[in-house]
Amino acid sequence: MHEIVLDTETTGLDPAAGHRIVEIGAVELLNRLPTGRTFHVYVNPERDMPREAEAVHGLSSAFLNEKPVFSEIAQEFINFIADATLVIHNASFDMAFINAELAFLGLPAIQPDRVVDTLHVARQKHPGAPASLDALCRRYGIDNSKRTKHGALLDSELLAEVYLELTGGRQTALTLETSVTKRSFTRDLSISTTMQRLRPLPRRLTDQERAAHQAFVADLGDNALWNAGKPISD
Repeated sequence: MHEIVLDTETTGLDPAAGHRIVEIGAVELLNRLPTGRTFHVYVNPERDMPREAEAVHGLSSAFLNEKPVFSEIAQEFINFIADATLVIHNASFDMAFINAELAFLGLPAIQPDRVVDTLHVARQKHPGAPASLDALCRRYGIDNSKRTKHGALLDSELLAEVYLELTGGRQTALTLETSVTKRSFTRDLSISTTMQRLRPLPRRLTDQERAAHQAFVADLGDNALWNAGKPISD
């Protein structure tokens, strides 16, 4: 299973109003485990940075003016995500911006059936509970202390951990391991209780030991408990 956990930062809320992507961060998962491969770029939006947006992510126009524009990083981004499923928190927001940037370049849009929205998953799993990334980190005990501002790569790394918790990835693995252990133990126990010895064990008492014991019992008298039982056996 190939998945890419992805996040973006932007100049505002609506690409139709001329807002652009300024940062992309992504983390690769293979069979629900991080591979160590990440994608991270800052993007020159070719426009001003509103004060409200800068307060959220801390990226200024002066900083971004020296960064590549989207057309310069588009192919690298497309190559990284390849045909993977995209895991995004509040996916409709990020996908609107990504597809707008692709459309500017005449490139095909990413289809919705490739995307898992963790905000939707969280609301289904915990109805009525806060479902922001910070709230989910608190719920699952994930350390988000470095998240003083929004950052695409850090947020995608945190989201990868949240996603595994949300979808039961770690719990499922533990359950499977426990089940296998129990099954193996039961099978071994069954074998050990039904196996028969191919040859009986040799006698453990010598004739001298048997005679000594019989003499000891005889000295105890006819009412001795030993006389009420069967003759001594091996």
